[in-house]
Amino acid sequence: MTTMRKAETRVFPSIKIWFLIAVLAICGTTSFASCSSNEDNSTEQSNITNIADKVWAFSQSHPDGFTIDIRTMTEPTEGIAVSYAATQNSHSRDQLDKVVSHALQHEGYVGGCYNSEDGLYYFDSTKLFPESDLKGAVQFGKENGQYSVFILSTYTDIPLDGKVAEIIERGTILFGTTGDYRPLSFREADGTYWGFGIEVANEIAARLGVSIAFVPTSWPTLTADVLAEPQTFDLAIGGITITDTRRETMLMSEGYLANGKTILCRASEADRYQSLADIDKPEVRVMVNPGGLNEKFANENLTHATIVIHQKNEEIPALIAEGQADVMITEITEAPYYVQTDARLAAPLLNKPFTHGEIGVLMQKGQEDLLQMVNNVIRQMKSDGSLQKLHEKYGLVYAYE
Repeated sequence: MTTMRKAETRVFPSIKIWFLIAVLAICGTTSFASCSSNEDNSTEQSNITNIADKVWAFSQSHPDGFTIDIRTMTEPTEGIAVSYAATQNSHSRDQLDKVVSHALQHEGYVGGCYNSEDGLYYFDSTKLFPESDLKGAVQFGKENGQYSVFILSTYTDIPLDGKVAEIIERGTILFGTTGDYRPLSFREADGTYWGFGIEVANEIAARLGVSIAFVPTSWPTLTADVLAEPQTFDLAIGGITITDTRRETMLMSEGYLANGKTILCRASEADRYQSLADIDKPEVRVMVNPGGLNEKFANENLTHATIVIHQKNEEIPALIAEGQADVMITEITEAPYYVQTDARLAAPLLNKPFTHGEIGVLMQKGQEDLLQMVNNVIRQMKSDGSLQKLHEKYGLVYAYE
């Protein structure tokens, strides 16, 4: 017992000492870890505050809005900016730290703009999509309860309850086209379409990230078809001249092809027609298709010539070559194709058109977001050279230097 007690007397102090050392070690480690964590948190918060200060200062000189990469404090020039729901309604400097913190944990972009109605500057953590992925941007915007997405390169706001979003959700864009206007829009017997305007339409569809379908229309019914309710197609393309009359009731895009009235005649009689006066004679048979600007031009400017109406525009050149009429009223966009493909035909006034205008895309009013998208595609095609290449492919004069 004594030995045991002696042994216990020797052992317990040793255990107590080691226990105390262990406790102190643990407490010391915990204390150190806690201190280190506090220092890390403090550093992180200091970094967030520092970035937020910079973003706030930047915002004061950008009241119209901005998107900025807070990792480099630079503005991206391309992409589609979409805000996160998590930072919605964050305004003024006091709430900017939260936005910056969220952005640092995600893509690293912050967007902001000044609201003149309440005098507050609003900020959001932002996700940036490639401009080729408008569909993904729109879907993300809907999932995050946004009203719109913003295309940086063209400064374009796309509302998520507009026509563009409707087309994206549908997955297909519908183009009305006459299919009788070589080389702008032509429908082959098997139902396939080709032409300058068709390629522009395909580019628009690609930009939206949707498939494309063509819906037949005609020159006499074009306006009615565009204005139809419910809509039979989203927009119309292919040899449609931009006019003030059309703009009164519909929307028209910027021009993508220069245009003007001219004539086709038999090559053997090219010297006979050197002016409008040479054509405006009773013995001259002028053939036009009904319902379009060709017929309108003939009726207004050729009061003495014999006007012959033929229903199918694409058949008229061959009829002129065969002698069933003498002159076809056409466009400088259409005439070169027939001269190149039929040696019997000539366009003696090709370089001296009677009118000057442009061809564009036609659509209903109320589709301003779609109009913006179409104009953006046209501008991009002009700037990257693809529109000029199309002119060269179809042998047309490029007028957008």
